[in-house]
Amino acid sequence: MPQDGAWVRHTVFFLGGQAVSLFGSGLVQFALLWYVTMGTQSGGMMTIAIVVGFVPMMLLAPFGGVLADRMNRRHLIAGADALVALSTLGLLAAFLLGHGSYTLVFVAMALRAFGGGIQGPAVGALLPQIVPAEHLGRVNGYNASIQAGVNLVSPMLAGALYAFASIEWILAIDVVTAVIGIGILLLLVKVPPHAAALAGPAQSGLADLRDGVRYVATHRFVRRVMAYFAVINFMIAPLAFLTPLQVTRTFANDPVYLASIELAFALGMFLGGILIGTWGGFRSRIVTTGVALAAMGATGILLGLPVNFFLYLVWMFLCGVTVPAFNTPAITMLQLAVEEQFMGRMFSVVAMIGTGAMPLGMLIFGPLADYVAVELMLIVTGALIIVIGLIMLGDRTARELEPATPVPAASDAE
Repeated sequence: MPQDGAWVRHTVFFLGGQAVSLFGSGLVQFALLWYVTMGTQSGGMMTIAIVVGFVPMMLLAPFGGVLADRMNRRHLIAGADALVALSTLGLLAAFLLGHGSYTLVFVAMALRAFGGGIQGPAVGALLPQIVPAEHLGRVNGYNASIQAGVNLVSPMLAGALYAFASIEWILAIDVVTAVIGIGILLLLVKVPPHAAALAGPAQSGLADLRDGVRYVATHRFVRRVMAYFAVINFMIAPLAFLTPLQVTRTFANDPVYLASIELAFALGMFLGGILIGTWGGFRSRIVTTGVALAAMGATGILLGLPVNFFLYLVWMFLCGVTVPAFNTPAITMLQLAVEEQFMGRMFSVVAMIGTGAMPLGMLIFGPLADYVAVELMLIVTGALIIVIGLIMLGDRTARELEPATPVPAASDAE
C-alpha cells in the first residue's frame, strides 16, 4: 500500500482513469441498448441483449478472481480495458463497412462482457491495496459518486449523438477514452504488486478457485451478505432493464426520453454517492443497507404507478439515490471482512452473483414483458424488495458479525 499521503494521489489517479474509461463504455452501453430497444421494441430482443452482456461475464468472473489474486492487478485491468476497446473497434469497422447488424452488436456486447469478467474482480481487489482500511467506506462512496457523475454525462451525450449523429461516432469515442484510461493506469498509478503476485502461483488455478469458493461458503458473514446480493440482483431486473422499454411504450419512442431517465437516475446516484461518502451512513452498515433497500423498493412501486413523465423522472431520481446507500456499505463490509489473499476471488463471486442473478431475472421478466405490463412487474418486485430490506433490518446475526471500521491513524487524519 502507498505510504502516508501518497495513497490519496494514487487513488485520485486510479479513480480518474477508471472514470475516463467508464465514460466511453457508458456511451457505447446506452447506444447499443437503445439501438436494440428502439429498433425492435421487443422484450425478447432486450432479453437477448442483457443475457449476452452478462452471461460471459458470469462464466469468466471466477477465473477473473483467480487471476486478480495471482497477477499484477494493474496490468490485468489494463489488459481487460484493451480487450473491450478492441471489441468496440471491430464493431466500428463493421458499421463503417456497412455490415452492422443486431447479431454483431450482440457479439460485441459478449466480448465486452468477457473484459468485464476480468476487470471487475481486479478493480474491487486493487482499491483496498491503495486505500487504508479506515478510509475505504468513504472512498467507496466517493467512487460511487464519480461513477454516477460519469453516468450523468454519458446518457446526455449519448442521446445527443444518437439523435443527431451516427452510432459510429459513439463507438470511436469509446476507443479513444479506453486508450486514455489505460495510459493513466499504467503511467500514473504506482502500486506494487500484492504478495501473492510477487510469490507466483503455489498451486493450480482450479485449486485457487476451489479454495476461494470454499472460503466464501464457510465465512458466515460473507455468505450471508452474498445471499442478500443474489436475491436483490434477481428482483431488481425489471427496475434495472425494463424501464427503458416501459418508457418507449408508455411515453415516447424517443432517445431524448431514454436519455432523460438515465440522466435522472445518474443524478440521483451522484448525489447519493456524495451523501454516503460524507455522512457514512448509520453506525451499522447492515442497517444502512436495509433502509436503502426498503427505499429502493418503494421507488420501484412508484415507477409502476400511472404518472406523467415529470413525476416518473422524480421517482427515477430517488431510486438512483438509494443505489449507493445500498451498494457502498455492502461492498465496504466485504472488503473489511475478507483477507487480502482472497479479495479477488471474493469479488469474482460478487460478479458471478450480479451477472448471474440479473440475467436469470431477465430470462423470466423480459419475455413476460411482451404479455404483462412492465408497470405491474415493477410494483410486485418493488414490494418484494421492501420485504427483503425489512428482513435485513431484523437480521441480528448479520449485525453481530458485521466487521468494525478501524480507527484512522494519526498520520492519515492529518
